Amino acid sequence: MKKIILIGDSIRSGYDAYVKEKLAGYAEVLYPSECGRFAQYVYRYIGDWQRENNWGNDADLVHWNAGLWDVIHLGDEETPITTPEQYAVTLGQIARRIRVLFPRAISVFALSTPVVEEGYGPDFWRRNAEIERYNEIAKTVLTKEGTRIDDLYTVMKDAPAGERSDMTHFYTPEGTERIGDAVLGCVCPLLGIEIPR
Repeated sequence: MKKIILIGDSIRSGYDAYVKEKLAGYAEVLYPSECGRFAQYVYRYIGDWQRENNWGNDADLVHWNAGLWDVIHLGDEETPITTPEQYAVTLGQIARRIRVLFPRAISVFALSTPVVEEGYGPDFWRRNAEIERYNEIAKTVLTKEGTRIDDLYTVMKDAPAGERSDMTHFYTPEGTERIGDAVLGCVCPLLGIEIPR
C-alpha cells in the first residue's frame, strides 16, 4: 500500500479527511493535526511532525502547501508578513528538507487558492494578485527543485460562491469534493493508483 503525507495550511484541512476516505484500501494517508501556517513554520516543524506521528521515512508522496499565511497584510502595511524573497528561499529549504526526511517520496506542491478579497477587514487582508505572484514564485523555485505542481488556484478560481464556507475556505460538501477530487487527480496518477469514484 502506498503512503501519502499531506502537509499544509487550513486549506488542506478542507480536503485531508476526504482524500483519506477516498483512498482507503489504496493508500495510507497521513497528516499532522495542526495547521501548517507559514512556509517558515512548515520548514521548522516538518521534522517534528514526522517524528511525533511516527510517519517513518518511507512515504511515497508528500503533497504540501504554504502561502496564504505568507501573503497576509496587517493593517495598512503594504508589505506582506513574508516577503517574496523570503518566501522563495524558504520554499527551496522545505523542498530540500522533504528530500532528506522522505528520500523516496515524490514531492508535490499545491498552489495557494484564491480568496474573496472583500470578505476581509482593514486589519487583516489578502489580495489575489499577490497570491498569484507568490504562486509564480513557487512554480519557479520548486520546479528547479524537482517538485511537481498541483494547480489548486486554477481549480478553485471558478468555484461557485456556494462552495465557499467563508472568504478563504471551501468547507462545504461541494467545495470539499471539488478540491479533494483535484488533489486525487494529481496524486493518484503519480502513484499508479486508479482514481476512486
